[in-house]
Amino acid sequence: MSTATHAHDPAKYYIPHGSNLPFFGSISLFVLMIGAAMTLIGAGGGSMVLISGFVLLFTLFFLWFGKVIEENQAGLYNMQVDRSFRMGMTWFIISEVMFFAAFFGALFYVRQLSLPWIGGEGGKGVTGLLYPGYDFSWPMTANGPDALGPREDGEFEIMHPWGLPAINTGLLLLSGVTLTIAHHALKDGKRGVLKVFLALTFLLGFIFLGVQGYEYHHAYAELGLQLGTGVYGSTFFMLTGFHGLHVTVGAIMLVVIWLRCLKGHFTPERHFAFEAVAWYWHFVDVVWLGLFVFVYWL
Repeated sequence: MSTATHAHDPAKYYIPHGSNLPFFGSISLFVLMIGAAMTLIGAGGGSMVLISGFVLLFTLFFLWFGKVIEENQAGLYNMQVDRSFRMGMTWFIISEVMFFAAFFGALFYVRQLSLPWIGGEGGKGVTGLLYPGYDFSWPMTANGPDALGPREDGEFEIMHPWGLPAINTGLLLLSGVTLTIAHHALKDGKRGVLKVFLALTFLLGFIFLGVQGYEYHHAYAELGLQLGTGVYGSTFFMLTGFHGLHVTVGAIMLVVIWLRCLKGHFTPERHFAFEAVAWYWHFVDVVWLGLFVFVYWL
């Protein structure tokens, strides 16, 4: 740690010194996007470039977050910095809300506006516009004459809510409870309870991902439900897949916070890193409830 860091006045807002990490982050994102584009168009070596981008991005997070943790443990962050972190996390979650709102909006548009119009509902559309005999219903379990699904008849089965999705709903709701218990234990100074229930939280998250992976395999192998099987398949996998990605990120963050708890970080009065991850995890829980209702159930 530099002499300037030691000389920092804790009463003043801490300004980090120059760092190469933003430049490294730009390179990481550039490699990641190039790899994604190459993979989508089927270019040779695209998957390797994509994996390299993910490795660089993971390295960036490890180095950058490690630096923030080091500065926090050094006592460089006063309450004004703490408020800045809270504002930043608030706006980040708001951006995530807008992200999922766009996909839920697409689902609403397809179900309530686009497909009924194409089906001639209310005399506003043209019956049979897609193909002769087309009759709107949701979920659409047939793709018409140009079937994209794996079955010869072009049909597929939907994912019913009261099987694996209901199990995953219970897992996420239970993880929200264990996380809340861990948070109260941290504020009460009960470190043992904190460690146990925080570990239970991320374990439930990883079990959720395992169940979702099995659900995807079941959908592809047995139900004929794939990403290309009509608008139902595309919206189903886009919404649940992105949510699964967020659960993965949240579970990894919970592991990091748990490791910090094992090292004695955080106090009952100052533990915003824990709170930030808790906010994110509860947000993920709420999004899943929306998915369960509007994608699986209704």
